[in-house]
Amino acid sequence: MRICTSLAIAVIMVSGGTVAGAQTLPAYMAPISGKTAATPSDVATRNMLALNTGMFELYGDAAKVFQKNILSRHPVILGLFSGAGGRMILYRPGMAPIDAPQVPIVYQLLKSVGHSTMALAQVVGPYIDNADDKSWRSSMLAYRSRMQSALDGLDATPMEPDWRDNNRTILQNNIAFMDECVARGVIPFAALEAFGKKQAPYLAKNVAWAAQTQVAHWMTVLAEWKKQLGADWDKTYAASNTIYVARQNNVLFSVLAQFFGPDAINNRLLLIETISFTTTPADMLESLTRIIADRSVGALFFGNYHLMDYELMGGDARAAIIAETGKRGMTPFLPPVVPFGSKQWPTLVTPGPGPATIADLK
Repeated sequence: MRICTSLAIAVIMVSGGTVAGAQTLPAYMAPISGKTAATPSDVATRNMLALNTGMFELYGDAAKVFQKNILSRHPVILGLFSGAGGRMILYRPGMAPIDAPQVPIVYQLLKSVGHSTMALAQVVGPYIDNADDKSWRSSMLAYRSRMQSALDGLDATPMEPDWRDNNRTILQNNIAFMDECVARGVIPFAALEAFGKKQAPYLAKNVAWAAQTQVAHWMTVLAEWKKQLGADWDKTYAASNTIYVARQNNVLFSVLAQFFGPDAINNRLLLIETISFTTTPADMLESLTRIIADRSVGALFFGNYHLMDYELMGGDARAAIIAETGKRGMTPFLPPVVPFGSKQWPTLVTPGPGPATIADLK
């Protein structure tokens, strides 16, 4: 069947051309037949572009071998974002991967209550000061039922007493605000603003406790893994994923950095940006493999092991931007030149005025 299809396509492509002994095509072929035309330049261009397309297939095939080689010689730690406080996996040569224990459930409880308050802003946000639109009421009432259930069961949750009291206050304030909105039939901005200010100090406590729980857990896990690996720690790779909003002060990467040290940053310890909060371990291993493999390519062709960690055309593009802005009477606006292999923290690092933590906002 595949051969016949190929022959039919060939007939269609040459129809109308000068092929010796070519049969006149039947009428039912007319809608899809016709003489094709391609200039030598078109053909040459396609043939050259096909080199780049084919490169990705070759990269994919080679990456499978490279990944196997890397994992057979180096321990690898993946730090993956999750709503449960993260996931860490340890890969050791010749051994089954180890999935670390989960962050204590209280982390998720603190986060859930905090998010419930912020969710209310999303429920009412589109309807501020709009007395004519009551379409928010059904969502509000449904969420209020969930909120009440959470409050009713709060005392049975695994949480320290003072943490529980703080969360009780948050949930009670949430319910009071929802009841007020339903009774009024409208959400004035002044009421929403007052609600936000009222909840802020309680939410800040939940954020701090959740962070303490998460960090203490992962520090304990990594300390144990480092002890297990012994001398192999110095050849261990680690990578953490991040979406833009979690890039600055990334928790998992920051904890990993405490054990890997400054010299490992951007060398054996990598922060890999993604377009979603969650990334699969397979995707992370693929990214890590590509980074390590490309480094060898950079060393082979240009004599620098970390050159391929950067946009290859970035340096020349920088010179081109300076030249082009000059032609247009513009002043170039560019970041400082950073050497290949920089150990700089892979986030915003330039200090300046203004608040930088929740505590600074007080």
